[in-house]
Formats: sequence, C-alpha cells, structure tokens
Amino acid sequence: MAKNLKVRFAPWKQAQLFRWFAPGLGVKRWFALLMAGLTFSSVGLALFLLDIYRNFPDSPLLPVISFFSLRYLPRLARILIFGGIGLGMILFGLWGLNRSLLVPFLQPGKRLVDQVADFRRRERGPRIVVIGGGHGIATVLRGMKEYTNNLTAIVSAADDGGSSGALRRNLGIPPPGDIRNCLAALSDDEALLTQLFQYRFGQDTGLGGHSFGNLFISALVDISGSFEKAIAESGRALSVHGRVLPSTLHNVRLVADVQLPQAQTEVRVEGESQIPRASGKVRRVWLEPNDAPAYPPAIQALLSADMIVVGPGSLYTSILPNLLVRDVLEAIRVSNAVKVFIVNIATQPGETEFFSCSDHLRGIEDVVGADIFDVVVCNSWYDCEFDGAAQWVRIDEAMMEDRRLYAADLTDRRTPYHHDAARLARTLVDLYNERTGPLA
Repeated sequence: MAKNLKVRFAPWKQAQLFRWFAPGLGVKRWFALLMAGLTFSSVGLALFLLDIYRNFPDSPLLPVISFFSLRYLPRLARILIFGGIGLGMILFGLWGLNRSLLVPFLQPGKRLVDQVADFRRRERGPRIVVIGGGHGIATVLRGMKEYTNNLTAIVSAADDGGSSGALRRNLGIPPPGDIRNCLAALSDDEALLTQLFQYRFGQDTGLGGHSFGNLFISALVDISGSFEKAIAESGRALSVHGRVLPSTLHNVRLVADVQLPQAQTEVRVEGESQIPRASGKVRRVWLEPNDAPAYPPAIQALLSADMIVVGPGSLYTSILPNLLVRDVLEAIRVSNAVKVFIVNIATQPGETEFFSCSDHLRGIEDVVGADIFDVVVCNSWYDCEFDGAAQWVRIDEAMMEDRRLYAADLTDRRTPYHHDAARLARTLVDLYNERTGPLA
C-alpha cells in the first residue's frame, strides 16, 4: 500500500516543483545562478582535497599546515578564486531569489530588510485588547498596530442606529458599524480602505444610505453562513493584522434611566441611538437581556492579554455596553493584564456634558466597580476652543489625588476633540514598558 501511495503522489509533487520554473515568475535566473555558484564552490573544494591527497598522502596534520606555505601559493590562489566566485554567486543568487519571491508583498518606498525586521518585531509584540467603539477605538488600533500585530478589538453589539441598526433589524445580525471602523484601522492600506468602507450610498440609489463597509460585512455573513466566519474572512481579505470581535452575539438592547433637564423625574430611554438624543443626565444603564452570554473568543483574548485598554469612546453608549456583558467584566477582573482606562478629550453633548476626568472615571466605576484599572490616562493640553457644545474634559482636583493618573498631551492638533493616534500609542507603550519591560 505504501508503494502505491508513493507512486500516486510522486507525479503531483513533481508537478508542483516544476511550476516554480514556469515563465514569468523570475525564479529561473536566480536558481541557475545558485547552481553555477554551487558548481564553482564544489570545484574549488575538490581541487583543495585532491592536492592534499596527491602531495601528502601519509600525514594527517602536516598537509594542512604545509599547504599554505609559499610553495603552494599558486594552487591556493586557484582554489580561492573558484571558491570565492562560487560563494559570491550563491549569496547573490539567494538574495535575488528571496527578493523575487517577496516583490509582490513589498510596500512601495520601503527596503526589504526594514519591512522584514518590522514585521518580525510586531509579530513578537504583546497581546493588546482594546474595548470600546466609534472613532475612539479605531484611533487606539491605528496607533498600536505600529508596535504589535497581536491586537484584538472588542466592540459593542448594542448599536441600533443608522445603517448598522437597519441591517441589524432587517438581517438579524449584530451591528457591523464598529467592526467596520476597526477593520479599516487595522488594515495595511488604511487610507484607501477607510474611504471605501465609509462610503455611503445616496438615498436615491435604493440602498438607503448604507455604507459600503456594512454591506460588505453583511454580504460575507450570508456567504459564510455566520457572523463569526464573516469577521474572520473580512480580516483575511483586507490584510488585517489583528482581530475584531463583538462582546456578544446575542441580540441585546441598551436601556438607560435619564433625568431630563429641569425635571425631578427620570424617563426610561431604550436604544443606544436614543440615549444621547434625550439630552439629559444618565443615571443608570443596563442591557436587556442582562444575562447575554459573551462571545467566547473575546473572553479568551481578555484572559491571555498583556494589556487591556478601555476607551476612549462614548462612555454610556460605546464603552459600557461591552462591560455590561457579565462574562466580559469578570474576565477583565481576573486577567493579569495591565488595565488602562483612557478618558475622552472632549465632552459629548447629550451624554457627558460638563464631565471632568474624575466624572468619567466615576461613571464607569459605578458600573464595573472601583480599582479595576491600574492606570487612568488623561489629556493635559487644552490650548484652544471648540466649536459647538463640546468642552474640554479637564483633570480636576479629585483626579489629581488619584495615584493611577497618567497625564500627557494626547490631542490631535487638526481635530482637537480627538486623540492623536501616534501620541496615544506611544503613551500606552511607555506604560507597558514601565510595568513589564521594554517593548519598543
């Protein structure tokens, strides 16, 4: 039976081997150069051994010493010429062959050695889990992908507004909006992919204002048969280094008790998209159902993480919906990772108006409990004014007294109400280095 298998598979192996010599691959010339180099090197080695055998047949050590005397310099030069030419051809052939194979994967304007070294460095990077939603989590991923490929984004499944909400209701899938943003941020070609994924079709096209990214993910759900497989296939198709996971696959809804302005009574607001529109003070938020099971890969990522980053993002509608999934919160508690909470740079009208840094921290710790975070990162630059109702989230006295405070200039000067991706990533790297050892 073994012989039959050998006969059966041998032609297939030969066919695979000869495919490397097909026209247009740019491999044959370098392979021929390698063979010529091996030939020259073999000739040089053969001449060396033959001369030793002919002139010193009896002594085991004296031939090697005497061979390099002045008497044998002409022969030594001949051997070195053959060997040197052969070695040079081998090295040049290996360089050309590797470059020929890697050309399709090289980024323009970057040297091969730099790209390989950078890829290996990021491949060995720490396991970072980022929890949040919206533009905030995309900013963290955009900066941290320069330091590690081992990134996992955990996003809310409670979004019910806009294109994501419509697809959720019509197709029965978790909202794809935050997943779309994270995939674009993690992609190697982020600029083009972000434009493509954020492109929205007009109402007159019959596509109801849906974004291309949401439709892309929805189509993959239908093709692959499940939301989990669609996310994984999206990452592979878009050359994404990292993962994007929902906190739960269950159909959950975010509910809040909101105190309206100049009123003593509270109203119940249902739906993530409706809470900011109530324009009141959020007193309490929860999920319905409140026992939704977490997505198992998200739990595994949290338990094996080296650093867990919560925020930035909308406090009540992007960050807390993830932490309200009980298994997710418990996994964060028991994880040995460094736990960091990033406070927003600007307040959000209808949700965190007039909030300081300590108000943000208190708002999240009222739900998840105190002392869950090792570090609280706050912005310390306020040297401009905002257009509109947003205000700076300032470091107040209560926050100054918290030993976990880490203040730094994190503002993107072009859009001051957003974090700068590079500055934020550098800050997180510094924090990681202080606690675990050098990363970069």
